[in-house]
Amino acid sequence: MLIWINGPFGGGKTQTAYELLRRVPGSVVCDPEHVGFGLHRMLPPELRGDFQDLPVWRTAVHQVLARTLAERPGPVIVPMTVVEPAYFRETVGRLRADGHEVHHFALLAERATVMRRLRERGLGRVLRRAAGKDAPPRRETFAVRRLDLCLERLAGPDFAEQVWTDRITVPQVAERLAASAGLDIAPDTDGALRGRLRRAGVGLRHVRFD
Repeated sequence: MLIWINGPFGGGKTQTAYELLRRVPGSVVCDPEHVGFGLHRMLPPELRGDFQDLPVWRTAVHQVLARTLAERPGPVIVPMTVVEPAYFRETVGRLRADGHEVHHFALLAERATVMRRLRERGLGRVLRRAAGKDAPPRRETFAVRRLDLCLERLAGPDFAEQVWTDRITVPQVAERLAASAGLDIAPDTDGALRGRLRRAGVGLRHVRFD
């Protein structure tokens, strides 16, 4: 089974993915961004754009996920923003056409909520400066530039099932996705402080320096 978690940048995809990983036995997270950033590193800076525009990215994502689904018995969790309908068909749609069980969720929130979450991710800028990398925060800028398009497209029927996250917590989002997909999910035993620390740790591990 594949659980594809879509949504705007700052929409909570990664946090939800790792909450599911923690609480759904036998699950694994496969992040297509690793393929994209690997392709970026191969390209000269002046040729880098949105890696999703590279056909090789879509092909590689399909092949890697298809192999993982074929060889692992547990749920495969994929946190990745895809809003171009053609690219969605080449990844999510192609996996469905292959006969895999695919559950797609678009995590949505009001624009102000997403902007607040993006500001909270500003810790990444501090870490980049501490590491001697003073380049502008490209990913945050890209995220804001694409926000309205993401929210508009992901609210459409082609990107169902939508889950609005403004007023529910990350554990509650994970529970809603698990229930919809028919997955058994362990109870959330974290207290408020431990949950915040856990999510901060997930955020730190996924700060991008390129």
